[in-house]
Amino acid sequence: EVQLQASGGGLVQAGGSLTLSCVASGFTFRRSAMSWVRQSPGKEVEWVSSINSFGGLTTYADSVKGRFTISRDNTGNRLWLQMDNLQPEDTAIYYCAEGWETNSPGGHGTLVTVSS
Repeated sequence: EVQLQASGGGLVQAGGSLTLSCVASGFTFRRSAMSWVRQSPGKEVEWVSSINSFGGLTTYADSVKGRFTISRDNTGNRLWLQMDNLQPEDTAIYYCAEGWETNSPGGHGTLVTVSS
């Protein structure tokens, strides 16, 4: 059974930073591209960023490019999202997901709230 557990969310002021973490199990993590997606209140799920299986290729949504950094540790089955210069529009529940440029959230998300 695929299990994805995101953590690290919280309340932060605009301009602040947070680092999200995701622990994966139930599939061969090192062979899978991984993504972060988010869902803001009243909006559809939005793809945020993806990383390939080896970690050498990354891609970002225009809305977060230059502010967010995705990374992974295949030995520990972990995925991270470093988020800098956070803005109120980044407020959402963030999920990790298996796959490249997917907008299907996986497992339990973590809430990020950015105050202005």
